[in-house]
Amino acid sequence: MIELEGVPELIDPIMVAAFEGWNDAGDAASTAVAHLEQEWKGEVFAALDAEDYYDFQVNRPTVFMEDGTRKITWPTTRLSVVRITGERPRDLVLVRGIEPSMRWRSFCNELLGFAHELGVEMVVVLGALLGDTPHTRPVPVSGVTSDPDLARTMDLEESKYEGPTGIVGILQEACTHAGVPAVSLWAAVPHYVSQPPNPKATLALLNRLEDLLDLRIPLGELVEDARAWQLGVDQLAAEDSEVAEYVQSLEEARDTAELPEASGEAIAREFERYLRRREPGGGPGGAPGGFGRETGPGGDRARSTRPTRAEEPKEPKPTDEKPETDAREADAPETEAPAPETEAPETDAPESSAKEKKRPDEDGPGKD
Repeated sequence: MIELEGVPELIDPIMVAAFEGWNDAGDAASTAVAHLEQEWKGEVFAALDAEDYYDFQVNRPTVFMEDGTRKITWPTTRLSVVRITGERPRDLVLVRGIEPSMRWRSFCNELLGFAHELGVEMVVVLGALLGDTPHTRPVPVSGVTSDPDLARTMDLEESKYEGPTGIVGILQEACTHAGVPAVSLWAAVPHYVSQPPNPKATLALLNRLEDLLDLRIPLGELVEDARAWQLGVDQLAAEDSEVAEYVQSLEEARDTAELPEASGEAIAREFERYLRRREPGGGPGGAPGGFGRETGPGGDRARSTRPTRAEEPKEPKPTDEKPETDAREADAPETEAPAPETEAPETDAPESSAKEKKRPDEDGPGKD
């Protein structure tokens, strides 16, 4: 039995988790949870025992100096709680750590033990994968679940993935077997510029989390960071004709695949989001005012009194052709997630890796 001391009774708590490693291309997912902790001043109340789950030759501890004393930080997974004020206050239990090296079932059971003791109503796991997506377009974000009822009520895709998986997929299935509603949100990171950080993908995940939980998340400098990141990649691409040509081919493929999103239903949904964010105090956890969003496939933005968002995650639509997907995407649907690189997020810099176009016959693990 897990006993929690010093943690107040929580209000409608939702657990939001992300893990560094295989399921975290560009560090987009773990950075999103770190952003929530920073903006809402999360208080750490528990940490899993590093000895139980980590191989220290794979994830090494670090030594640092504090007030003249040497200290060690061990790789682990920590839990913090933040309270979101507003018309409908609620709490988030934030889980941020490193994908464990061993005993994954025990790892998930321990997290679910905390969820049970805290009365968590739903678990949302964030992930990021490498894919054939251009950096010049909004970051695709897929929402998937193993619960058919949840898929229907929250407009999510029901997972039908088969193949190798990471801790994101294992935790989602553990939640399903324990009767805890669980959702995974996946951002697709351009494979040719995969090194961290990727603030544009982080922003896309936070936007999608806002929609899913009906929250207003303070973005701080993330919007400007996302713009600066895209401008930097634009400059790198402009310096190499092969890279520029490749990016253009990705743009054409993406635009063709997303033609169905110009439907009246999609536009109406975006307009509703825009209006909701303009209402003073509209939605829990935010100050008056709203954030701008892209309102249509052409990228024209609706403006508010707040800075405009750098991009908007669109809900991917099924296409006739199913692209290959990454082993990082534990449960993302084949019709939504773009094909990834076969390597982990720590890849070469954009100048070199961008030149290596992906071939359909490349070997690698299946999508996660």
